[in-house]
Amino acid sequence: MTDATLRTASPRAPFEPDHAWDRNFFLLMIVLIWIGIANGFGFEIVRHLQKHEPAYPLIVHAHAVAFVGWLVVLTTQILLIRTHRIAVHMALGKAAMGLAAIMVVLGPATAIYMQRVHVGTPASDPAFLAIQLSDILAFAVLIAAAFAWRRTPSAHKRLILIATLYITDAGFARWLGDGIHGLFGDGYWSFVASAYLGNDVLLLGMGVYDLATRRRLHPAWLAGAGWTFAVQLSAGYLYLAPWWKPIASHLIGH
Repeated sequence: MTDATLRTASPRAPFEPDHAWDRNFFLLMIVLIWIGIANGFGFEIVRHLQKHEPAYPLIVHAHAVAFVGWLVVLTTQILLIRTHRIAVHMALGKAAMGLAAIMVVLGPATAIYMQRVHVGTPASDPAFLAIQLSDILAFAVLIAAAFAWRRTPSAHKRLILIATLYITDAGFARWLGDGIHGLFGDGYWSFVASAYLGNDVLLLGMGVYDLATRRRLHPAWLAGAGWTFAVQLSAGYLYLAPWWKPIASHLIGH
């Protein structure tokens, strides 16, 4: 179903698929994502080098290449749409789906490997697999939905952006998490805010933008945001649940 079909089939006022501000809004969103990732991981990498800590394992480098590569591809896709190079955009989109499949495998593999490496050290936190594994689950479902709705551009681009926002939580949490935790203290809601508030502000910003430009929320945003918040709240519960840590330890072989 295309946006044109949606406009003719809907008995209510349709969601306008395009708006004059869209091109700059979606570009701004990807710029803010890059800022979150750069601030979250950039300073950490600098400290790692300054302290002459051991080199990151090969799988971490592969993970970084894949996930940063995803942001590079997404940025390129936005620029291709801005320059009306639709055919190239569609061809690159097929390759991007292959990269997404690699990420779905590489993400959990890296998380489990690093949890094994950290066993017995202050960095050990097997329960955190609840966050790491739920991230990739949420991403996989959102990307699959975006692929299924690829012929409806207004839905497709929102689902792609929501999927990308979900996996930026690590960058934003490294950047803002300690400050949020210091503000709210311990507890479930403080943990959830520390883990997800940065990227969730951008997610909510998408909804505000649609309300400002269309006076309604896109169904894809509603579904994607609902899925995002459901997974986040579940992951936060799982991380703090006493029964989860033994299961997580078993998953990493301890």
